[in-house]
Amino acid sequence: MSRIAERFRRLGERGEKGLITYLMAGDPDLTRTKELVARMAGAGADIIEIGIPFSDPLADGPVIQAAANRALANGITVRGVLQAVGQMRKEVDLPLVLMTYYNPVLQYGIERFCRDAAENGADGLIVPDLPHEESGPLRECSSRCGIDLVPLVAPTSTPARLAAICGVARGFIYCVSVTGVTGMREKIETDLRAFAGLVRRYTELPVAIGFGVSGPDAAARVATYCDAVVVGSALVRLIGRGAYEEVEKLTASLKAALL
Repeated sequence: MSRIAERFRRLGERGEKGLITYLMAGDPDLTRTKELVARMAGAGADIIEIGIPFSDPLADGPVIQAAANRALANGITVRGVLQAVGQMRKEVDLPLVLMTYYNPVLQYGIERFCRDAAENGADGLIVPDLPHEESGPLRECSSRCGIDLVPLVAPTSTPARLAAICGVARGFIYCVSVTGVTGMREKIETDLRAFAGLVRRYTELPVAIGFGVSGPDAAARVATYCDAVVVGSALVRLIGRGAYEEVEKLTASLKAALL
């Protein structure tokens, strides 16, 4: 059983909803990223997404775009992030999921990327700009290496598309709560009950909802419809301000809202 599956199994046994937190590797530097991953883990995160900076992050809003730009300006590379994940793995035992765009994977080499990610302890991979129709090579390679390629589905996804995506998914299904980019929102207009219910028709994997969750109250509302809530921009904004203690406090308050 993968770390991701095991974590969701434990959450189910305890009747808890999971908290998936996100941060950009190398913002402000990899040493601080490793520290923040450990802090998030200690504060109650169940799974941590680690962003690999890319110059054209089309799925991300201004907060995460700015974090990627800062990381790239610091000279952060794919190889450096993977090596940092290997060091994080020695400190934390919860699932670590890489979030990247397809271009860095292709440039690094699909086989090499999956192998190095696995050897450094990564458990999952999210590639938001990789269409399902073109995901076969990466899905097959990641599967051979024991990495779950986690798909994203949107409120606009048709039943036929959901069936195709969910049929080959691993880890969990990442439901994008809005049609747009990442970022904090005062209100999510999508009918999450209907959306999550439709997704569950096609999979028995856990369902996570992200994009737009701004704080504990929003997380608690969203958690009604899913197995885990993803929070990124609210945490990345604090990191960008250097408010590292607040990152730990927000993580703890988010988890408390999901108990």
